[in-house]
Amino acid sequence: MDESLNYSKNKIFGNWDFYKLCISIAVPVMAQQLIMGLVSLIDNFMVAELGDIKMAAVNVANQLNFMYLVILYTFYGAGGIYMAQNNGANNQEGMQQAFRFKVILPLFISIVYMILMLINPEIFMRLLTQGNYAQNEILASSSKYMKIIAFTFIPISISGAIGSSYREIGKPHIPLVISVIATACNTFGNWILIYGNLGAPRLEETGAAISTLIARILEMSLFIIYIKLHKEKFYVRTREILKVKIGVFLSMLNKSSLIFLGEISWGLSEMFMTALYNSRGGAETVAGMASGFTIANIFYLVFQGVHVATMVVVGGTLGRGELEDAKNKAKWIMNGSIVAGLIVGLIEMSSIFLIPLIFSKLTADAQAITRNLVILISCYMPVWTYLNSQFAVSRAGGDTLFNFVVDVPVSLFLFVPTALIFAKFTSVGPVAMFGIAKLTDFVKITIAIIMLKKERWVKKLTD
Repeated sequence: MDESLNYSKNKIFGNWDFYKLCISIAVPVMAQQLIMGLVSLIDNFMVAELGDIKMAAVNVANQLNFMYLVILYTFYGAGGIYMAQNNGANNQEGMQQAFRFKVILPLFISIVYMILMLINPEIFMRLLTQGNYAQNEILASSSKYMKIIAFTFIPISISGAIGSSYREIGKPHIPLVISVIATACNTFGNWILIYGNLGAPRLEETGAAISTLIARILEMSLFIIYIKLHKEKFYVRTREILKVKIGVFLSMLNKSSLIFLGEISWGLSEMFMTALYNSRGGAETVAGMASGFTIANIFYLVFQGVHVATMVVVGGTLGRGELEDAKNKAKWIMNGSIVAGLIVGLIEMSSIFLIPLIFSKLTADAQAITRNLVILISCYMPVWTYLNSQFAVSRAGGDTLFNFVVDVPVSLFLFVPTALIFAKFTSVGPVAMFGIAKLTDFVKITIAIIMLKKERWVKKLTD
């Protein structure tokens, strides 16, 4: 342990050198998330120019895809536990096994989901728009969009496996650069295909889907080319991708199972909430809530930054067997995350003044919903950043029971019933309903504090 860490080990916060290390890891990750968030905002701005119905249609499809991405990142996260610790222990074979896991399972899931969305996506999207008086118009447009977007799932799975691995070994600048290129392609493609510029046909929401597909294929191609040229320690040749060590693979799968149950319960509860607030009105509700979350997604970058910094710093320290040092670093990251969330929340709050400019084509009712949602989420940012740091610490040490215990009972027995009660027995609007239901996150934090004190996460997983 270095001298600077010894000096600060009993403090609530770490010293500046510690946070500089965390920031150096987190900033490229947050920059990538910022770019992706801004591009998503630009995408939504372009689609919003087509009106509430088209805006609602695209976002219903994306709301459904949210569940797919939750599942995908569950397995990336489980593999990432081993990737970060084996990187800290300089164990190349362990890193390669983690990478194989992150490729095989997400690819299989992506193929299955793609087939389902190509056959009949409307069955699933109808559940998210039940009770909305513009449902038929939304679904007609949304299904058309989804049947193209479905082809992006395979590129997404491969890019995610490679990109997350680079972040976990402390090289987040690589997925950052590739993301910049891909998202620039997406934005330019949107401009051409949505509106019919440069002689192209005006394809509206179909154009947005085609542009996204092209960008995802480009992103995957760049990742594959880069990893083949530089051959990082986790690199595995394509013909060797199935050479898994069954014991290691099953161990990661076992770790995944509890994370999976926790994430699924959270994801399903969020989708249930989405269906409830989508039912309170027409296209203006779906479009307004979607626009608010689009803005919020830009600022959610702090969650990913904290997560990756924790996996690299705390996970790497555990991998080296420096357990006491890891506990100190975890404490400093969690306490620092509250400050980070507060700062980001204040910045997010100021973004409400841009809503009339960004979403000028949306109705006044839709804009009002967007503004109120952004304000609400801004207030929750310190809470959510701290909660995410708790999850990150637990995963750095492979404590997957944490995810299950914290998420499942609260999501299923508090969050969902609360949302349902307010939806069925009150007339509160969608933003208020969401905000009240999210008060249950304070229960999650309390349970998480108790679980972390047990120190189940303080362990070395590498050989």
